[in-house]
Amino acid sequence: MGWFKKDETKEKKIRIPEGFWAKCNNCNEIIIKKEIERNLNVCPKCNYHFRIPSKAWIDILCDAGSFVELFANIESADPLNFRDSKNYKDRLREAKEKVKMNEAVITGEAKIDGISVSIGILEFDFMGGSMGSVVGEKVTRLIERSLELNKPLIIVSSSGGARMQESILSLMQMAKTSAALALLKKKGIPYISIMTDPTTGGVAASFAFLGDIIIAEPKALIGFAGPRVIEQTIKQKLPEGFQRAEFLLEHGFIDMIVERRQMKSVVSKILRLLLG
Repeated sequence: MGWFKKDETKEKKIRIPEGFWAKCNNCNEIIIKKEIERNLNVCPKCNYHFRIPSKAWIDILCDAGSFVELFANIESADPLNFRDSKNYKDRLREAKEKVKMNEAVITGEAKIDGISVSIGILEFDFMGGSMGSVVGEKVTRLIERSLELNKPLIIVSSSGGARMQESILSLMQMAKTSAALALLKKKGIPYISIMTDPTTGGVAASFAFLGDIIIAEPKALIGFAGPRVIEQTIKQKLPEGFQRAEFLLEHGFIDMIVERRQMKSVVSKILRLLLG
């Protein structure tokens, strides 16, 4: 009988693949993930800049196929036999497996619009981009490479600061990298520092804030100690937006804020100006 027939016009359920949608951390909009990725991991609704892996920065900044990695095989040891909730050696092994890198920074040489540069990029997903002995060593060797070959230096920072598992050894990297940069400055070789979210602690207090030109991404968290720690110390409420890139630009701590889509173009123009 006709009225018992299955309704063929009824819509079929569509199964949406896992990871199809992404939620913006800033505006809370639900957006197709591929749309965000096509936009260099910037929210098309509110311009929020998502954190991206260090290797994605190579694609954004460097001419295609020009990047050559240096010092890739240097790895951290465990001189203090450090243990907190787990052994430091285990943390290192897990971090290496997670990001397929030996340390929290990738260093090398590349070209930006045809200009040869030395470039280092910190990896936040490797123990929060923390600076231990090897990160300090690789950054210092990269600076020395710039000195040797008279090449401009670019460092993209994303870090929670010095690595507590290496104690004083990690803190010494602040002095080590800063001393190497002083030699670079003396020779007049340009150094552009790019700060992404977050750039804090010992990294902010050393090479990240020593650039000839300091660039930040929009709304990047930048500072030494966290806002909560500062408020508890000075017993005062901090201003709105304290430690965000816009606040630092207004107060003269950084030179400019550049959106990710324009970063390569801006860096290229600055290099041409500084190189005459």
